[in-house]
Amino acid sequence: MKKLFLLVILIQFSVYFSNAQSYFPENGPLYIDTVVPRIDITINPDTLDWIYDHPDSDIEFHAKFVFNNGTIVDTIDPVGFRLRGNTSRQSAKKSFKVSFNTFTSGGKYYGVEKLNLNGEHNDPSIIRSKVMWDMFRKMEVPAPRANHVQLYINGNYHGLYINVEHIDEEFVLTRFGNNDGNLFKCLYPADLDYLGSNPDLYKTGAYTLKTNEEADDYTDLANFINVLNNASNNNLVCQLDDVFNTYDYLKVAAADVFCGNWDGYIFNKNNYYLYHNTATGKMEYIPYDVDNSFGIDWFNIDWATRNIYNWQMGNEPRPLYTRAMDFPELRNQYSFYAHAMINNIIDIDSLIQSISNRRDMIAPYVIDDPYYPLDYGYTYNDFLNSFTQTIGAHVKIGLFPYLNQRKSATNAQLENNTMMPVINYIQHEREAGQQIWIKAYVQVYEQPALVKVRYSINDGNTQETDLQHIGNGIYSTTLTNITEESMVSYQISATDNIGQEQILPCNMIDIHPATGDTPLLFINELMADNANTIADEGGNYSDWIEVYNGDSESVNLEDFYLTDNLDSPNKWQMPAITLEPGHFELFWADGDPSLGDHHTNFKLSKDGEEAGIFSSDQIEVDAVVFGTQSEDISFGRFPDGTSSLQFFNTPTPGASNIPNGLDEFDNQFLLIAYPNPATGGLVHLNQSTSVQVFNSTGKLMYTGTQVNSINIDQYTPGLYILISENGGRFKLIVN
Repeated sequence: MKKLFLLVILIQFSVYFSNAQSYFPENGPLYIDTVVPRIDITINPDTLDWIYDHPDSDIEFHAKFVFNNGTIVDTIDPVGFRLRGNTSRQSAKKSFKVSFNTFTSGGKYYGVEKLNLNGEHNDPSIIRSKVMWDMFRKMEVPAPRANHVQLYINGNYHGLYINVEHIDEEFVLTRFGNNDGNLFKCLYPADLDYLGSNPDLYKTGAYTLKTNEEADDYTDLANFINVLNNASNNNLVCQLDDVFNTYDYLKVAAADVFCGNWDGYIFNKNNYYLYHNTATGKMEYIPYDVDNSFGIDWFNIDWATRNIYNWQMGNEPRPLYTRAMDFPELRNQYSFYAHAMINNIIDIDSLIQSISNRRDMIAPYVIDDPYYPLDYGYTYNDFLNSFTQTIGAHVKIGLFPYLNQRKSATNAQLENNTMMPVINYIQHEREAGQQIWIKAYVQVYEQPALVKVRYSINDGNTQETDLQHIGNGIYSTTLTNITEESMVSYQISATDNIGQEQILPCNMIDIHPATGDTPLLFINELMADNANTIADEGGNYSDWIEVYNGDSESVNLEDFYLTDNLDSPNKWQMPAITLEPGHFELFWADGDPSLGDHHTNFKLSKDGEEAGIFSSDQIEVDAVVFGTQSEDISFGRFPDGTSSLQFFNTPTPGASNIPNGLDEFDNQFLLIAYPNPATGGLVHLNQSTSVQVFNSTGKLMYTGTQVNSINIDQYTPGLYILISENGGRFKLIVN
């Protein structure tokens, strides 16, 4: 029988789409920066002494956490507590990490699992990193939130700290809408120099995988570094755009250079993250640890006047920065961001005023900070003077003079070239009614912009349609009269007011047909919090997914993929198993495929996510979007293979969800309609049953109670799905 893919989930139709563009969550109560919240840590005094005596230890100890921002007072007990940082571990004013999920599985506080409490011992103003985090936000760079807090440990005041959001899977989820990609922490000497094509060559300690650790796969990082270093100048923009969010990185580079953040990638090959955004397939650059900025100096370098196009350390390899500076199109884009940052996005006079206001707000908490003087002998007057004067050997310029000198030097160094139009965050989605929605972010040197989609249907002639500006640089359009069987290929073109045109991506994006040779496979049941329900062959209680064959023919599962991200369809290939009609197959979503061919390379989140089955040509066969899950409660379809989803207090992994259902396929569930294909008249059923008929858009066409036949005289040609009261399903083609 020819298999046709059902475009929508039957009974209720919804379009699920995750935005690939970065999100910028609000500060909320935890990162409120109009007051200075108080954080109290209570820990065994002997344990605290041990932590101070062993500064290199990462052992987390039980502690009690109390947060008070003047409006909200919360207590969490226990939390994990330890030192954090690098050189700060040897300082008198140390930095700390608070973990809400160390002793409480899945523990979070206002959506975050960990807090970084930074002592900022190098910075007499205790404000530089906060200023830079705020500047990143104004530049729309996905960076941590931060605020000042008072820290008390066992009732003793430990001083004024900066509370900086931890970068982990929760962080990337809130910024990019997904967290199943690889997140690499990149520390010295992470220069992104090419070491070879073998991904294991990058397991040097400079790049550390912080997610998907069981898979331990550095392939995406190695591929990005290969393209970055080895793409020819003629192909650099195209090839780099395929694997890296280049334009957002150029914003980071402009901010790093302006702020004198020498301890990041460009100068010190240090302190950043790379995240493989599975919604776009591109690496994202995330800045990290920016306290050595705005004139903090250990190299006797004048950071306020250093050339913005030659900012790296000597002749050491920094391909991400130097290749951009050597390539005119990317260099001009960088120049545009550098100019916009200090002349449009950030007004230096207003910034200095806002910093002054924050200085006055935090000043009372510096006066009594007992650890503030211990590292460099700073006094309260040093704090006040650090905004306008040189303070000590490594603070050679005050914060305000730095800002003014850096702006003046940057404007003097900027090259007067125009940038090509920027096209980023390209997205599409098939919609009901033979429509395809397309959206992109476009930025041009000079408005207005003319934005078009260039597309072809089934490799036919190229057509063009204008995209309309819907605000904030977002342009969109809807292509109509695109049948579900059509392959659509497209690119976006943008032309600015002076005639410069950009077309991206360089290779057309393919939108696969919504129909194809796909069977009725279903994610029939899943469990994302398996504590005691069922163990795998190794005795481990892991997440699991049950696949059900609701078709009338057997299916070779090797031709299909499971995923926990609908934007990453070919995530895990199922094994070479023939699944008979009405049978079930159980897979362990434990993120460790080395355990066997039934173990996926991803896990499920009990906080809710998505799961899908895709064919090898990326056609969606089935998908489930689920919310928060409870321990040992499964979520699935009832009856089997229908669109009705519910929780099961009594899970049935590897078996029917119907009470007293049979593990083996029973003929009573088999629904057959004939003739098929049919042309008008009556379609007969193989049993008297209550039945519903849906068209390919999910619209209910007919409901019958205990019927033997259905009149299809009024049905238009197309695919229809029949569902019986016991869960039997049949695909009917009307000619």
